[in-house]
Amino acid sequence: MNTSSAHFTVAYWCVLIAVLLPMVCAYLAKSGGFGRPPQQGGFDNHAPRAWLQQQTGFQARANAAQANSFEALPFFIGAVVIAHQLGAQQTWLDLLALLFVLLRGFYILMYVADMAMARSCVWAAAFFVNMAILFVGY
Repeated sequence: MNTSSAHFTVAYWCVLIAVLLPMVCAYLAKSGGFGRPPQQGGFDNHAPRAWLQQQTGFQARANAAQANSFEALPFFIGAVVIAHQLGAQQTWLDLLALLFVLLRGFYILMYVADMAMARSCVWAAAFFVNMAILFVGY
């Protein structure tokens, strides 16, 4: 690729957004513990993993969504890079990347809201969109 024509595509911006999604989940997981000392059940930054393991409800689900969001990143990043390298039609690649990020956002919302079946369906949809991203340049 000629570097003078290289630019930051919408799909690349979607990669950045996908990288930030786990941090949103981490904030949600820890939010109930902010403002209180650890002795009163508040967030313990000296032992954050142990503190998170003790959480229940939406905080525990947000922490699980964080882990799953990190797990989804390598495939998404790889698919976007491979699609670019294969010369995928940029509009399709951008639309699919946007759809992936939107689905992952809904996935997180459904996870935190304890909508298990809907969450699993959205996870599957995002996975298949990621497969489409991988092959859009084929």
